[in-house]
Amino acid sequence: MTQGRRLSVRGLVGLLAVIVLGALPAVAASPEGDHGGGLISLDKSLIVQAVNVLILLVVLHRLLYRPLLAKMEERTAAIRKSLDEAQAARAEAARQQEENAARLRAAHAEAATIREQALREAAEAQRRLVEAAQAEAQQLVASAKAQVDGDIRRAREELRREVADIATAVAERLVRRSLRDEDHRRIVADAVARLGA
Repeated sequence: MTQGRRLSVRGLVGLLAVIVLGALPAVAASPEGDHGGGLISLDKSLIVQAVNVLILLVVLHRLLYRPLLAKMEERTAAIRKSLDEAQAARAEAARQQEENAARLRAAHAEAATIREQALREAAEAQRRLVEAAQAEAQQLVASAKAQVDGDIRRAREELRREVADIATAVAERLVRRSLRDEDHRRIVADAVARLGA
């Protein structure tokens, strides 16, 4: 507001200076009492015109210049406020962007950690499954071997029984044919020798 007053006072002083300077050549050119021929004549009409101009300047100053200055200052304040708000919003957006970037980096790091942990757990589960499968395979092989060994033992025993039964049957036949004692002993000894082998 003080700048507005300075400008209006300067404007008034400048206008008066123009009027006075414009009147000086006319006063110098005309002798006293001569009322003709100049641009501005120094009489009552000049004073009335000067007063009219001053009144017009005061009225224009009050009705137009002051409201115009007030609107300009209001607009300047609004622009300054908008700029401050925009700068604050820009700073807030930058802060939010940095915060979001930090969150994103943390999420990536956490995802990488979770991925690594899942891979370790999967590798451990795979190792345990392989070990369990190997142990089960060994157990199945041992069980099958034991079963085969048992089957072989049973087959041998069954074979021995059959051989013994056959030997007994052969011996009975031989005895029925009335072999001599020597022949009987020799046949039994041969049968026993075959069973032992």
